[in-house]
Amino acid sequence: MAYDVMYTAHASVTGEGRKGHGRTDDGRLEVDLSVPKGVGGDDGPGTNPEQLFAVGYAACFHGALKAVARKDGTDVEGSSIDSKVSLGKSEEGLDIAVELAVTIPGVDQAKAEELVQGAHQMCPYSRATRGNIEVTLTAKTA
Repeated sequence: MAYDVMYTAHASVTGEGRKGHGRTDDGRLEVDLSVPKGVGGDDGPGTNPEQLFAVGYAACFHGALKAVARKDGTDVEGSSIDSKVSLGKSEEGLDIAVELAVTIPGVDQAKAEELVQGAHQMCPYSRATRGNIEVTLTAKTA
């Protein structure tokens, strides 16, 4: 698939993977990584890949929501995305599932659902994960 690259993020992880240290090449993000107890870790003070993915997906989805709403002429001021990324076992090994709860105050339920579906079609994270992981979307108006 050919596309024009607009931006490329560069990061590296050292140490023991999930129990290591991550850093972007520009130094804007630098994190210690820890393994949650639920996955057999020590639940140390660092973050983990699922938390990072949850923030990244929510931010990307929120951007897509705002773009869809602008195109539609709908005001989504005060909107928010709450994301959950779950890690679990399947027959193939470890898998993730995502839940996005989208709150859009000031619109009716049908419009909220329409905007959320439009954002899901536009969001690069949604397109990248479509058919690969379970993504559950919930639209709320308040």
